[in-house]
Amino acid sequence: MAFSVVIPARFGSSRFPGKPLAEIAGKPMVQHVYERAIQSEAQRVIIATDDQRIADVAKGFGAEVCMTSADHPSGTDRLQEVVHSLGFYADDIVVNVQGDEPLIPPRVINQVAHNLSAVTEASIATLCEPINDIESLLNPNVVKVVADRAGRALYFSRAPIPWPRDPFATPSGREVMPSCVNFQRHIGIYAYRVKLLNDFVQWAPAPIEQTECLEQLRAMWNGAVIHVEEADELPPAGVDTPEDLERIRHLFEQ
Repeated sequence: MAFSVVIPARFGSSRFPGKPLAEIAGKPMVQHVYERAIQSEAQRVIIATDDQRIADVAKGFGAEVCMTSADHPSGTDRLQEVVHSLGFYADDIVVNVQGDEPLIPPRVINQVAHNLSAVTEASIATLCEPINDIESLLNPNVVKVVADRAGRALYFSRAPIPWPRDPFATPSGREVMPSCVNFQRHIGIYAYRVKLLNDFVQWAPAPIEQTECLEQLRAMWNGAVIHVEEADELPPAGVDTPEDLERIRHLFEQ
């Protein structure tokens, strides 16, 4: 089974400008992500950037680079520009690996690609992990997912889903983690069929997408099947802030 990896790397992050070039253990962060990706089974790994500084650095460590527009409203739009520019076929599989995850396990890259290849009805594959504490369950920054018994996503939400009616019937009941449900946190790695990417950029934002601020709901709104499976290996959290960068640097030192 063949697949490619695209690593979006923007310089102009509002929370952390220049993040892809932040140094970790003597290398820019985007290089660590690239080196993880080439350890996967991907036949091709491409860094997609809108900034010449990132492009120059990436070419310096031997990466294939695709320059993209700086005006994309989402990472999915940037990914679609890459597959369009490089002439990918509609049934090709592409894994989107975020450029701020320097410890992404190659194993989970392979997992989403293999899952999408195996589930022919799906247009997207992604991963999840169990939620074991009440703080994460109630945290709107932790995206929850519910899937059916075949692994097809039913919904993604920032709210606790499914809602445990009886345990949460009172405010005090929401202070303890319910034991009756296997709650799942969505892990933001995706494998796409190229046809889905080409369709996605033609669709208007969906009402549920705008309400939850979750881009994957646009695909579901338009009938796309998203396959979800528990991750074979849990990826460490990525780098969103300078504080996260220090945490990751400490892990590399260890």
